[in-house]
Amino acid sequence: MKKIQMVDLAGQYQYIKDQIQTGFNEVLDNTAYINGPQVHAFQKNLENYLGAKHVIPCANGTDALQIAMMGLGLKQGDEVITADFTFAATVEVIALLGLTPVLVDVDEDTFNISIEAIKKAITPKTKAIVPVHLFGQAANMDEIMAIAKEHNLFVIEDNAQAIGANYKSSNGQKQKVGTIGHVAATSFFPSKNLGCYGDGGAIFTNDDELAHTLRGIVNHGMYVRYHHDVVGVNSRLDSLQAVVLNAKLPKLDQYNTARREAAKKYSSALANHKNIVTPIIKGDDDSHVFHQYTLRIIGADRNALMQHLLDKGIPCAIYYPIPLHSQKAYADTRYKEEDFPVTNRLVNEVLSLPMHTELDDEQIKFITDSILEFLK
Repeated sequence: MKKIQMVDLAGQYQYIKDQIQTGFNEVLDNTAYINGPQVHAFQKNLENYLGAKHVIPCANGTDALQIAMMGLGLKQGDEVITADFTFAATVEVIALLGLTPVLVDVDEDTFNISIEAIKKAITPKTKAIVPVHLFGQAANMDEIMAIAKEHNLFVIEDNAQAIGANYKSSNGQKQKVGTIGHVAATSFFPSKNLGCYGDGGAIFTNDDELAHTLRGIVNHGMYVRYHHDVVGVNSRLDSLQAVVLNAKLPKLDQYNTARREAAKKYSSALANHKNIVTPIIKGDDDSHVFHQYTLRIIGADRNALMQHLLDKGIPCAIYYPIPLHSQKAYADTRYKEEDFPVTNRLVNEVLSLPMHTELDDEQIKFITDSILEFLK
């Protein structure tokens, strides 16, 4: 059996290396390292894939979130609601812009932001909601958009972990996540389902005026060189990373299908065990693209199981071990522990297993057998 990786980028690379090397050579020959033709091609390709009117490439996923909020014109003190159980980048940019983060609990089954918690958190100062499509599963966008419409709020989708997932609305229509809210942000960090070989990100919107604003912000506020019309930042996707993304984008659905198949095999092997809760999919299969395959370990020693797996050469991880409301940087007297019962439980239960496009049956069997061996 080949060595098990948490993410096997080397194995994935073998299938696209010739295309990537050719593309790298083109960039090196034409020396258009920033916003070169490869970046413009990727922008168009991703717009077509998503069915989005506008894709604005940028330097990374955190910048994408920040720029999206800047483009909406949010003001200092405006409240922005987001999930307590996620990576810090989501709340980080809210705080950096002088906005007021409002962290709320998540749904026990999907780990996505709780609809009831959103409703309870809305005040006259609330201006936006940031749902995170966590671990690759689409959040409940019908309910979120309905709340936003009722209270005149912006919806900023954090799509860093779920690119390619479909959301089926109550009318039966399917859309790619990231194209439903007013604006969305994604990351192309190497381990993402669509990842480059460094940092990269993008913003999506169907709003023409907002897209124009965002294009200025990513480039120092310039639409014409040396004419700074808005306050901007320096956040541009480089051409070498666009080469990688152009090579991978046509294979994204294939990659996501491979992840779903691996997830089904994991869940089948681990089903009906009293100490294991396997991922629950709300909606059709294609609503989850399994950026992570995350178990809940109930009534057993999660940390000891993790060490058991590591001792057997099986990488695994805890995403995320500390709730955002308990982090020193984001602690606030407004938060009460009783407001976060699900998050506080999840941080002690979750365990993510290896998940990538190159997982094979022998590896999955070894991983699941090792889990069952410990929990027997």
